[in-house]
Amino acid sequence: MNRRVRNHFMHRVLALALLTTVARAELPPPHLIARAGEAMGTAVEIKVWARDDAVARAAIGEAFDEIRRLEQLMTTWRPESDISRVNTAAGHKPVAVAPETLECVQRAQEFSRRSHGAFDITFYALHGLWKFDEDRDPHLPDPIEVKHRLPLIDYRQLTIDEPHRTLFLKKTGMRINLGGIGKGYAVDRATAILRKRGFADAIVQAGGDLMLSGSKGGQPWRAGIRDPRGPREDYFAVAAVTDHAFSTAGDYERFFLIDGKRYHHILDPKTGYPATAARSVTVWAPDATTADGLDDAVLILGPQRGMALIDAMGPSIGAVIVDAHNQVHVSSSLRDRVEIAHPPADGP
Repeated sequence: MNRRVRNHFMHRVLALALLTTVARAELPPPHLIARAGEAMGTAVEIKVWARDDAVARAAIGEAFDEIRRLEQLMTTWRPESDISRVNTAAGHKPVAVAPETLECVQRAQEFSRRSHGAFDITFYALHGLWKFDEDRDPHLPDPIEVKHRLPLIDYRQLTIDEPHRTLFLKKTGMRINLGGIGKGYAVDRATAILRKRGFADAIVQAGGDLMLSGSKGGQPWRAGIRDPRGPREDYFAVAAVTDHAFSTAGDYERFFLIDGKRYHHILDPKTGYPATAARSVTVWAPDATTADGLDDAVLILGPQRGMALIDAMGPSIGAVIVDAHNQVHVSSSLRDRVEIAHPPADGP
């Protein structure tokens, strides 16, 4: 290579290096890009740790679209949804459903088996008896009617035909509801979209279901556990979390008090009445579907049987339980991760 050619080549390399340096300098430092909204009957928030706002917001938009698409499949508020059609056909015929609905129901059945029916999506046979969303004149349901509907709650009477992609409730009057696992499933689907678009570091939250994907610039995310008797923004415990989900079930979101006793929306499928063994349960798991499927079950089972279930799931899963007597129980897998900021407040 002669001197003239070599000088020309070096000039172009230097120019390219300068352009690359300028382009890099124009990129903002990584920061949180967030969007909030509502879906599945709860507040939804997605945050991405990224540089490019426009690209991140486009990915967040896709994630929101996926959550709302799943809501249309799994809601009980639309008569044409998969779940509504399965309920309408109970005792008569199987119903073909979308692959996502089938998968979510399969996961629900897995947690029903593991919890021996403490978690059971056929609890919806009790629909209409309890009215936690109506503040006027709170009252208990007719105990005779509760007893009459209990035989309709049995996850083993729900048939899943995977090859034909159908669901079948064997008894007329049976109903299913994915409210106890559907939000976690939607959070996982939204997280998968973000990762596919190149955003591995993100937070997706739907109500009490939270996926903390990746990290925050190499540092763990910080997750708070709400005080079940404290103000809404009061967290009695915090944890450093990397690429794990947190899901909390509590007796404080939808409830009413009668004569100083709290009645809340998490019903024990064995009794038809609100669970009484714990005030809140937060589950730490590799994915939000698992965390969501376990938190209700553990709250219903209580600290002893619930923690035994958590321990049996392996070291990647843990739980923090505030029991009915306001005592805090932390699984062995979380003892080095969770910091108790203060004891939970007491109260009815």
